[in-house]
Amino acid sequence: MLFGYSWDTSHGEWAFALSILPMLLRGLVVTIEASIVGFFVAMVIGLALAALKGARSRIVAWPAAFVTEFIRDTPLLVQLFFLYYVLPDYGIILPAFLTGALALGIQYSAYTSEVYRAGIEAVEPGQHEAAKALDITPRRTFTHIVLPQAVPRVIPALGNYLVSIMKDVPVLSVVTVLEMLNVAKIIGDQTFDYLVPLSMVGALYLILTLVASAIVRIVDVSLPKRGLSLR
Repeated sequence: MLFGYSWDTSHGEWAFALSILPMLLRGLVVTIEASIVGFFVAMVIGLALAALKGARSRIVAWPAAFVTEFIRDTPLLVQLFFLYYVLPDYGIILPAFLTGALALGIQYSAYTSEVYRAGIEAVEPGQHEAAKALDITPRRTFTHIVLPQAVPRVIPALGNYLVSIMKDVPVLSVVTVLEMLNVAKIIGDQTFDYLVPLSMVGALYLILTLVASAIVRIVDVSLPKRGLSLR
């Protein structure tokens, strides 16, 4: 029994599949929540790293570049274990779900920072020169002129990382997060039937990634039509 549900293994695989579907859907909700939180963290930290790496001062740019490279070159599992097992030694105790979502966000912030950097560098230099001629502050130039033109260009790449984050959520099972794959494993352990729950998880992941990809395409098409570009 899991989440207060019981399953039926005596009337064939279809009955078994229907009996465990509510539990897997609960795990699916956790998977979606972890993906959204992790993606939000990745976008925010990634944007901050991209802005710092683009700074004119090497004192600012080099440490940001080092942090990005360090995050990208260390495994997600190591970062997850560090947050979950090491931080409590210093009085920082986070719930397993939040720890996992943060680990996902920090890991992928290194990749989203490069995506942002590419989008920012794709903005024509004339935009900066025009803003300077109009006596617009560098911060306002970045937030009101550069970013609105850079963001629509990087939506497809960011969407790819959203899908990647979704597929990495099962790693959180090592810190007891009951995401979809972990639920399927527990069901398999207790019923000795792994084929049905794991097959259902694969099907649910396929649906989830297809829906996420469709949403990204819709956003990619609609954003330029909303006048985000300030050209």
